[in-house]
Amino acid sequence: MTTQQTRENRVVWFEIPSRDFDRAIRFYENILQTTLRRGAFGPTELAVFPYNEPASSGAITPPEDTPVVNRDGVILYLNADPSLDAVLARVPGAGGSVVQARTDLPPGMGCFAKISDTEGNTVGLHAVS
Repeated sequence: MTTQQTRENRVVWFEIPSRDFDRAIRFYENILQTTLRRGAFGPTELAVFPYNEPASSGAITPPEDTPVVNRDGVILYLNADPSLDAVLARVPGAGGSVVQARTDLPPGMGCFAKISDTEGNTVGLHAVS
């Protein structure tokens, strides 16, 4: 991104706190069928969600870096394409639970659901179909 370009994405980064770093990584890799990039980013080890430039992304944070947030706090939504239903089906087996079932939005806006992860965080999932 050049200095003259502006960011159209308002969300540029998110962090999902963990109580058990390895367990949280396994959970998200399992339900989203992806690999998080684990490594040292500055003074902290993170597990970063895949992304394409320019885009927003985020990471799982270890327990010593970020306290687990209140379940009534901000809810972020992860991309569950190509199938929200397939992602939701993997949640219980990965140790989480579905807290709000699939909800269809108006035509052209897709669908969403909310889950509770292995760390007690409420996370939203969104898909276009």
